[in-house]
Amino acid sequence: MFYYKRIPRTDERIHEVYMLRYKVYCDEWKFENPEDHPGGVEIDEYDEHSSHFAVIRKDSDEMIGTTRIIFCSDRGFPLEGHAEIDQGALEGIDRELVGEVSRLAVSKDYRRRYVDKVMFEFREYDENYERQTKAERRKVDQEIVLNLYSCIYRECIEKKMTHLIAVMADGLYLLLKRIGIVFSKIGPSIDYHGPRTPYICCIDTTMQHLQKKHPEIYKRFTSMEP
Repeated sequence: MFYYKRIPRTDERIHEVYMLRYKVYCDEWKFENPEDHPGGVEIDEYDEHSSHFAVIRKDSDEMIGTTRIIFCSDRGFPLEGHAEIDQGALEGIDRELVGEVSRLAVSKDYRRRYVDKVMFEFREYDENYERQTKAERRKVDQEIVLNLYSCIYRECIEKKMTHLIAVMADGLYLLLKRIGIVFSKIGPSIDYHGPRTPYICCIDTTMQHLQKKHPEIYKRFTSMEP
């Protein structure tokens, strides 16, 4: 159904990454001011210090999801400017080996197909069908996130990174936890595009957890095939 890939900034498809981010962050959720992002692309000062990843439909080659890892630079990490970090949370960790997961976006047009399916493919309320549709939605959400985090893991291994940080909504945190990717809270929740909480993930600890509790996902992450 999907494949995933790293999108270098020299790749012509990086424009699609920025366009998808614009649709989600500017048009759909209004998190960013469209006037600050002319040309229908959402780009910021951290992109030049990031690796970008995409999930793409195999049948249409449509890019339907994206995220990035922001690496340590003289700009610091966005998380540090938006959230209050617990004292000592990052103590003893080499910042050069930390990356911030950021700008996770999934196409609204893609999601809408599943809404249409719920609305128009049955005439009467069917509780079993509703449960089945919710289960299908969760499965698709999980598949998209798994594809993106497979990319992220491979990038971390290549660059010998030890930790990931992120500011996340509860829903994403719980989805990752269900998959077996466990982040730990490192500060109080904040109001940043809605309730968000800062987290950290130790890559080695997470992979040990996956190997023990979620061997199929561990195998997927460590396989050389996408």
